[in-house]
Amino acid sequence: MRWVLAAAVAVSFALAPAADARGCIKGAVVGSVAGHTAGHGKLGAAAGCVIGHYEANKPNPSNANAQAPAQK
Repeated sequence: MRWVLAAAVAVSFALAPAADARGCIKGAVVGSVAGHTAGHGKLGAAAGCVIGHYEANKPNPSNANAQAPAQK
């Protein structure tokens, strides 16, 4: 049974597209420290990764109304 699980994991990693982990590492570190103080380090790391990825990919509100320069 273990070799089936290992083969499934290997195939899923091989076929998975490259992930953009922008913000995940920083969020995971902060979340794991905060989760560790509450007794849930792994849960805090997972939540921190999700929140960090969301925050890193938010559109910049100051560029929302930016116009392209006029072409001559």
